Amino acid sequence: MTLIVRLKRFLNETGNVARFTGRFFSTGIKPRYENRELLNQCYNIGYLSFPLVGLTSFIMGLVLTMQLRPSLVEYGVESQLPVMVGLAIVREIGPVITALIFAGKIGSSIGAELGSMKVTEQIDAMTVSGIKPFKYLVATRVVATTLMLPLLTILGDGISLFGAYLGVNIRSVTSIDLFFLQVFKSLDFSDILPAIIKTLFLVLL
Repeated sequence: MTLIVRLKRFLNETGNVARFTGRFFSTGIKPRYENRELLNQCYNIGYLSFPLVGLTSFIMGLVLTMQLRPSLVEYGVESQLPVMVGLAIVREIGPVITALIFAGKIGSSIGAELGSMKVTEQIDAMTVSGIKPFKYLVATRVVATTLMLPLLTILGDGISLFGAYLGVNIRSVTSIDLFFLQVFKSLDFSDILPAIIKTLFLVLL
């Protein structure tokens, strides 16, 4: 593939994203709102994704702790394990893992659902019935994703930290109060907000 073809494809994709964004803000967020469909999508996108996100986050926190411990023990800083695990999960690993799981599960689900509706002419039927397909099908899913993803990220981080706590207690005994006190003392709001924004950005990509 030549450089010119790649450049044309990149510009075409960028234009499609810009056009979609403009259409969303110009028509998708204006009244009348499809509140019932929005709640349905929040359930499908958020609640039904929680078991997978939670299980993956728990395993990630547990394994990360077990892998970090030998290196910290070697340098005599095992007491800093909760701090390092907390920072790694909240700042970097947690948002990325949640975004990847979310994009894979929800992205494929939405694509398959809308594709099936297009093939069976359900979208054309909605247009004939006076329903705006973009507002009903697309805008509700974008808004639901924007609402649910930060919540899933926070819940996933919490479950990861609990998995990390169990990982710490495999080789030593640490109270849960002391563990989370060390974690939260090392975190700041400036660590949490960029992580949530990063998750949204990764999923939109």
